[in-house]
Amino acid sequence: MGAVTTSLDEQARSIFDDLGYTVSRTGTELRAERDWRVVTVTVLDSQDPIPEGGDLRCFVTRTDDATHLSRRLNRQDVSYDWAVIGITEDGDYEVVRHPGDTAMSADANT
Repeated sequence: MGAVTTSLDEQARSIFDDLGYTVSRTGTELRAERDWRVVTVTVLDSQDPIPEGGDLRCFVTRTDDATHLSRRLNRQDVSYDWAVIGITEDGDYEVVRHPGDTAMSADANT
């Protein structure tokens, strides 16, 4: 893996800022708020434990780990709505949503 100039945490904050969310820190996670929606944003490595509770959650990881994390979430059958953002080294990202595992690509810098 090459040198990373921006942490996943900072990139997650930037993505949600760009989407019009107000982002604040809550311990080790981010809280992204817009209108009625509050999303708990968690940066996870491939082996980190998956949180058991919540309402709306978004997990941020490297693109290489995004599919694996999505499969782990499906197997664990969590009770909350979730999405996974896989971020590439150059700042692009892919969003995997549940249910349906549909994906779309976007550039985090636009």
